Amino acid sequence: MEENDLQQRLRAVLMDHARRGETIAYLELAHAAGMQPPHLVHRVTEALEEMLRADHAAGQPLLAALATRKGGPIPGRGFFWLLNELGVYDGPPEGEEAIACHRALLKEAIAHWSADSAGGHAG
Repeated sequence: MEENDLQQRLRAVLMDHARRGETIAYLELAHAAGMQPPHLVHRVTEALEEMLRADHAAGQPLLAALATRKGGPIPGRGFFWLLNELGVYDGPPEGEEAIACHRALLKEAIAHWSADSAGGHAG
């Protein structure tokens, strides 16, 4: 039950950021979702991986693309490794190719989830 509640809180924060067209760092996301220590970044990235899997399975743009590394323009390596596992991306976890992939996924996610959150279902 608690894990489902966490997913809902993370989705709400990420959808708010989608409406604003902004990314959010993992630790900031954890705090915004009301998570308490310990291991905030580890726990938030695990929850984001589940969210990625669920959105991919549902054929929806990846809301988790809005969460990024602190001080970085893109998510961490695990995001790209999971995209590779899911067959979404076949490239390195860093560098120009990863940045281009993330930029495209981010654009799709913002367009879908910002409109979605204004008009209807919460995922």
